[in-house]
Amino acid sequence: MNTDINERIWQVVSLIPEGKVSTYGDIAHKAGLPGAARRVGRALQGLPEDTRIPWHRVINAQGRISLPEGSASQYTQRDRLEAEGISFRPNKSIDLRRYRWD
Repeated sequence: MNTDINERIWQVVSLIPEGKVSTYGDIAHKAGLPGAARRVGRALQGLPEDTRIPWHRVINAQGRISLPEGSASQYTQRDRLEAEGISFRPNKSIDLRRYRWD
């Protein structure tokens, strides 16, 4: 069952277009799991390192990267988002009105 849920989540994340972001809650809702934002985080943690699924396009509801501050993964996520043209505010958040995938 967990594999099926992970697959649903990964399929939704795969649909996020370049230059857009989605929140954990948005992904959960689109995967048919409303209210399961934390479950989305667990599914993304289970991705292999060489995945082509754009995990870096998933951020929290405040428009921030949820990975630990200063971690290699946090820098990787920010670098990938900036390479896609997504800019960060001085407070390290992303403007969801501008970049959120609908």
